[in-house]
Amino acid sequence: MFRNEVDACAEAARVLAAEHAPGEALARWLRRYAGFIATKRGLAAALHSGDPAFDALPAYFDQHLRPALASLLESAAAAGEVRADVDPNELLHAVANLCRPDDDRSGHAGRMVDVLIDGLRYGADARAAVSGHGGNDDRGDHAGGG
Repeated sequence: MFRNEVDACAEAARVLAAEHAPGEALARWLRRYAGFIATKRGLAAALHSGDPAFDALPAYFDQHLRPALASLLESAAAAGEVRADVDPNELLHAVANLCRPDDDRSGHAGRMVDVLIDGLRYGADARAAVSGHGGNDDRGDHAGGG
């Protein structure tokens, strides 16, 4: 069951990329991933329980979700819609940490994921979209990225 859900989440990246602009596809996928994680209460404890039944799940998760996110993230960065200095693995962990099962406040995780998405947009190089390249060679510490 878990693998089917991981596969569906990964496949959603391809569908969203085909249907939306890169930044919007990324935002929608991150929200979907957050929803997936939020429904998996107890998953982290199970993965770290030492039970051999769960041994293959972290690798499966990584092999399917990280490439899905990486593709969306690279496309959005190349379009100048998000910053280009974000590691997909770190982003997966950040979203998962925002969806902690001990935080039951209604809508809290979704709001925090939206804040994270806004942070991805901050520092994006909109000039990349205009000029047609992902040029982060002139990216510095200046606010707004351009």
